[in-house]
Amino acid sequence: MKTLKKMLCAVLALVMVLSLAACGGGNTGDSADSGTVYKVGICNYVDDASLNQIVKNIQDQLAAVGEERGVTFDISYDNCNGDETVMEQIIQNFIADEVDLMVGVATPVAMKMQADTEENQIPVVFSAVSDPVAAGIVASNDAPGANITGTSDYLDTEAIFNLVFAADPEADLIGLLYDVGQESSTTAIAAAKEYLDGKGVAYKEYNGTTAAEIQQAVSQLISDGVDAVFTPSDNKIMEAELSIYEDLAEAQIPHYTGADSFALNGAFLGYGVDYANLGVETANMVAQILLDGADPATLPVMTFDNGTATINSDVCEQISGKTYEELEALFAPLCTKVQAVTTAEEFE
Repeated sequence: MKTLKKMLCAVLALVMVLSLAACGGGNTGDSADSGTVYKVGICNYVDDASLNQIVKNIQDQLAAVGEERGVTFDISYDNCNGDETVMEQIIQNFIADEVDLMVGVATPVAMKMQADTEENQIPVVFSAVSDPVAAGIVASNDAPGANITGTSDYLDTEAIFNLVFAADPEADLIGLLYDVGQESSTTAIAAAKEYLDGKGVAYKEYNGTTAAEIQQAVSQLISDGVDAVFTPSDNKIMEAELSIYEDLAEAQIPHYTGADSFALNGAFLGYGVDYANLGVETANMVAQILLDGADPATLPVMTFDNGTATINSDVCEQISGKTYEELEALFAPLCTKVQAVTTAEEFE
């Protein structure tokens, strides 16, 4: 009898040990099953330095998270190059492939993914959407309310104009260069007009969708003698920057823009979020949803400090008459960070 009791005690002790081990889940604390493969479809809107930087960092961070958590992210990536028909086909391909989650890079892709997943409820994480509420993508940034959430590159327009007038207090005509079809430009341009109206500074609008139209718009604003040009995080203008920056530099007109990639491609200054970090945090949100069971409807949209000013050191002295060091000292009190880039097509 004593032997039987000892055996029962031993069995109970073993059961308790195994139960504790199961509850502990090892040292990862992960809710995902080790070895699971998650299918993720990423669609990029256009081929430009900022958006490409986002995609690269999403892919790199998901690879790192997968290795850490013992899962695999099977990523399908495509770029619609601004073509809505191609965009629709890419998204439908993701649906047919039964992806576990879609990532939409830039506002137009996010809007289309939202529309195409209303019935199937595939989770969507967007990136680089300037104003997701105004675009009708989410109910609010704090509570998106549906199967979609993501990261925003919201632009502090007033902060950019503080830099404009710090560099040139006498500026009295500002050019607003943007594509009227870009949802990402709408809020920022409205804010720019409100700011300039309040300051009593004149402005003129210049629009273009194709490279030829944008070049024509730049020729016109040069002819009109604007003192500075403002462009928000507008993907169409971004695509054309390498073809227009030399004309602006020769005319000594500074181009103030809503992303560091503009400065990389020759604009005088880019102001805004760190797009590499935007990609990393987008990937982290993907992991939260797929691995940790987070609900996109209640996972808040992530916004960032817009405090980094990136100056193109190749053109700054030609345009402003000031060295990079002089501009850095001038802008430093108005920014979280001031940094320099030299003209290139892509970030290294």
